[in-house]
Amino acid sequence: MSFSVIARLISGWGAFVILQFLPGGLPVWPLLIAIIAVIVVCAFGVMEQAEHLARRLGDPYGTLVLTISIVAIEVILISAVMLGPGEHTTIARDSIMAVSMIILNLVLGAALLVGGLRHKEMTPNHNGVSAYLAMLMALGTVAFALPAVIGVDGSYTTVQAVPVIVLTIGSYVFFLWRQMGAQAADFQEPGVVDATAGRPPVGEVIAEHRAELLGRTGLLLLMAIPIVLLSHTMAELLDVGLSQLGAPVALTGIIIAAIVFLPETITTLRASWMGEIQRVSNLTQGALVSSVGLTVPTVLLIGLVTGQTVVFAESPANLMLLAVTALLSVSVAAGRRVGAVHGIAHLMVFAMYVLSVFV
Repeated sequence: MSFSVIARLISGWGAFVILQFLPGGLPVWPLLIAIIAVIVVCAFGVMEQAEHLARRLGDPYGTLVLTISIVAIEVILISAVMLGPGEHTTIARDSIMAVSMIILNLVLGAALLVGGLRHKEMTPNHNGVSAYLAMLMALGTVAFALPAVIGVDGSYTTVQAVPVIVLTIGSYVFFLWRQMGAQAADFQEPGVVDATAGRPPVGEVIAEHRAELLGRTGLLLLMAIPIVLLSHTMAELLDVGLSQLGAPVALTGIIIAAIVFLPETITTLRASWMGEIQRVSNLTQGALVSSVGLTVPTVLLIGLVTGQTVVFAESPANLMLLAVTALLSVSVAAGRRVGAVHGIAHLMVFAMYVLSVFV
């Protein structure tokens, strides 16, 4: 075990133990910043182990390990906020919206800008990008638009929530099945498919490197558990701190999204710098498919079990931004190559989203 892994484990579990003995009445913001810092440190540790697993397993399994690890942290943080004190009827909607804007516009835009400036033009695997966008449009409609039309005050009724949960989970599982099976080549770098054809089946890789894979999975879980344990306290402090500032409600979702996807953002920018544009698509669009596909049913289930109201319907301004993002993504995917200009367009849409939140 490396020093960095030991340091992350000590910081995560040590912070949790210390919190159990801290007296009440401490200043909110210093404590909140310290907890967020520890969560970020542990998240980077989770990402590091997931990256090792990804390299060993190869794509698309590797990227899937990365995205599922990060999305799991996001779902945990949102669930902690919902199960904490106070009313959080829109936390899931605000978080998914923030994740959508951050991933599809800020992170993807920055990646296209960085990769485009260094490599001039890059060619993604259009089949994979098309599959991601098809799923995102369907899931986005279920998450943001449909509850405004058929729901009550922006929320699904119990009768509506059950089939939505089943359809969302079923569609997501079917997508993963195809991504890891018959359509696996659609999510690999163009021109690299033949080079990876000789790679041993994932079953053989698991059998040969079982000890390493189990060890890294164990370390991943040991660094993810403190995030779960600390997230409840973070949610309480975040409520108090933002209330003191009079900040917009949507800021909670933005903070959660920024914390969760910071490690993956760095990985995505690194991939764009290397010219691995399909890996960029897998890490951004693929992560968002997992985020919506897992968060929506989880939050709806929590709402059904606890009796909480879960508001998903978005405002007209945010629906417009989502529509613009979808149209922009489709137009970028329709081109034979992508570059820096596409990145600037995505970054401009993200700037408009920030403007809509704070102004």
